[in-house]
Amino acid sequence: MNDSSWQPEPVPAGPAYDAQVGPHTRPMPIVPDAAGRDFDDREARDRGVAADSGPLFRADTPPQEPMPSPPPPHAQQPQDASPPPKKRAGRDLRAAIGVGVGLGAVIFASLLIVKAVFVGVVVVAVVVGLWELTSRLQEQKGIKAPLVPLAVGGAAMVIAGYVRGAEGAWVAMALTVLAVLVWRMTEPPEDYLKDVTAGAFAAFYVPFLATFVAMLLTADDGPERVITFLLLTVVSDTGAYAVGWRFGKTKLAPRISPGKTREGLFGAVAFAMAAGALCMEFLIDGGSWWQGLLLGLAVAVSATLGDLGESMIKRDLGIKDMGTLLPGHGGIMDRLDSLLPTAPVVWLLLAAFVGTG
Repeated sequence: MNDSSWQPEPVPAGPAYDAQVGPHTRPMPIVPDAAGRDFDDREARDRGVAADSGPLFRADTPPQEPMPSPPPPHAQQPQDASPPPKKRAGRDLRAAIGVGVGLGAVIFASLLIVKAVFVGVVVVAVVVGLWELTSRLQEQKGIKAPLVPLAVGGAAMVIAGYVRGAEGAWVAMALTVLAVLVWRMTEPPEDYLKDVTAGAFAAFYVPFLATFVAMLLTADDGPERVITFLLLTVVSDTGAYAVGWRFGKTKLAPRISPGKTREGLFGAVAFAMAAGALCMEFLIDGGSWWQGLLLGLAVAVSATLGDLGESMIKRDLGIKDMGTLLPGHGGIMDRLDSLLPTAPVVWLLLAAFVGTG
């Protein structure tokens, strides 16, 4: 191997190099100090200081990063590029609309074909509603309201109301409650009072109130009365939802139903009164538009109270829906909540305005 590559390079003469540096000694560069003066690394070595130390390379002082300069006053902070969340409905609107249209088609078809077919639709709705209510009571509270006498008595109640009117409905109601008392005696006496009380409540809440729908059908313009009842209730709910979703700010009953607002109630009243005036003027024989205004107001109030009433029941049971039978709606009882208490109100006002014939 040629060792010439390891020979020391000649040291150039000049002020930057010390004359005493030997041929085998690396020349020491001059380093400026903090004040700008030249500082010979050899002097630092002679004082026992490391050659790389000095005012610019002090070992005990770590290098400091430059402080970030504050943003100018007019600079704006970066904002989240994502848009604010939009209001969304609490249910699947597509499913809800589809199921609603399907139910409406069944109801209107039964009304236009034969009145008795519509009575059968009401009976089915009552029996399913009783099954949902008694099932939730037993699951959530351990209350065993007997379903068999309630279902049989509920169906009889609706049919009696259609055939015999209010008198037949009251008699069937009394017999249904009596059947509940007797049926429950076949089981141990523990919680007897609680179970039969729940049974009597269920008999009144679902089938007895539903008999007024069948009683609306007995008039000569019965289908038109039932359509008016259903249309006003649906329009009231739709107006409450639309106005409350868009403008709702003030809670109506936050402890019962946080989603309902006073603005939504005003929307329900306005929509129902307008629909009531049209229905009484063009659908009901002998009706007048001003009667429709009163009817619409009463329907909006009763439908809202009915909705709040079932919300109270569901909150007590700790559930969101009474069932899952209707996609987008919940159960049958979740659709009957505003219809049931509205039926006697519509029947009574129509009887007062135009009679029951």
